[in-house]
Amino acid sequence: MSGYLIWRQCASSQSQVILQSLRKTRPHRTPCRNPFRDLIATRTATTSTSRPRTFDSTSHRNKPALVKPDFSSVAATTPVRDWNKKNLIGLGLQQLKDELSTVPGVKSYTALQIWRFLYQRGVTSFDDMLNIPLAVRDELKETYTIDYGRVVSDHESPSDGTRKFLVGFQDPKAMVESVFIPMNGTRGTQCISSQVGCSLACTFCHTGTQKLLRNLTAGEIIGQYMIPAKDYGDLPLVKNAQRNVNNIVFMGQGEPLYNWRNVKQAIEILTDKDGINMPKSKITVSTSGVAPGLSKLAELGGIVLAISLHATNDRLRDEIVPINRTFPIHVLMKACQEYAKAMQSFNRDSQRITFEYVMLKDVNDSFQEAKALADLLRDIPAHVNLIPFNPWPGSPYVSSPRDHIVGFSRIVENLGVPTTIRWPRGLDVMGACGQLRTDYEQKTA
Repeated sequence: MSGYLIWRQCASSQSQVILQSLRKTRPHRTPCRNPFRDLIATRTATTSTSRPRTFDSTSHRNKPALVKPDFSSVAATTPVRDWNKKNLIGLGLQQLKDELSTVPGVKSYTALQIWRFLYQRGVTSFDDMLNIPLAVRDELKETYTIDYGRVVSDHESPSDGTRKFLVGFQDPKAMVESVFIPMNGTRGTQCISSQVGCSLACTFCHTGTQKLLRNLTAGEIIGQYMIPAKDYGDLPLVKNAQRNVNNIVFMGQGEPLYNWRNVKQAIEILTDKDGINMPKSKITVSTSGVAPGLSKLAELGGIVLAISLHATNDRLRDEIVPINRTFPIHVLMKACQEYAKAMQSFNRDSQRITFEYVMLKDVNDSFQEAKALADLLRDIPAHVNLIPFNPWPGSPYVSSPRDHIVGFSRIVENLGVPTTIRWPRGLDVMGACGQLRTDYEQKTA
């Protein structure tokens, strides 16, 4: 019997009997074993024993999950940036080609090589680009840098493993908060900010109390993904491997559609097949209701859309989501119908629009509102996320009771609209929905 057949039989339920027989008849031969056994055992030990338990917030029943606990290694190894040098992170591939065209020694294919080093391997030093000629690397170091942003502070929830971290840039005031939310297994969602502050002033949102300072650049948006992706072992990319940062949602600080040029460029980099290659269906853009911007988002093809709705009539929505005065509900719903129609040639996730609805006690949580919500969304491929209000200091609202939220959910579902209750995550680090606001300056002052 060949060694290959013996190895195959070792994996069957009768392998032990065969091995015992071989050992008696041929004691001088060593039984075959899986050559990858030691590697599998090593990987299992390193990926399972060092990760604390957290919980899945995507269902009514919390499920145990495992996550890697610390971003400190990235913060400790991030070099201090020379602001006189141009950052390559955030440039599109064609922009990178144009930028490097004047660098001595750069060939026509060098930009693509560097692009893959940046986004497939997560290289942050030109010295690690070993197949780039040394003279070219020296030239690049004189003019360019590779920078994700500076991790100023990070906070991990001891209760569920949610991590909120503050990323700083050149301007000391230009800092944004971003959140990693662990889900089942090693998977997690990165919640990304698109602006420093916000101009929309939604009354239930803590970020709305912070004035808009400026838009983030494409590089500053991409950096919010690169930091956890590198720390959680997604970089270098491995073909067909499960990503730990599995989803990206533009639900952090700011209105993405009011910074569309940079958000679009960041999404194109994230989904580039020669780079990060994140599936478009794993990226969600949330808007408070900038109706004209939905057609621009549709042009990217396959991105998931989320709408911060929170009310079913203009009178109430004008109050809690002031942008409704510019784009009222009937205008927004028409834009959503057109978006869903444009997504018919893509997958189901892209066709379905998520409607976020924060549950405010005695404000928008009556069972009549539940019926109105289902009626409003009846002609749209919709999924409703009910979000218990996350309290923050000075807020005039309180969350609807748990049992009431469940009852609200059942009414919407029974009327034909799929519904999920997003139970709070990261409350103890002010990282839950509607809570992001940078208070680092006040604390340090």
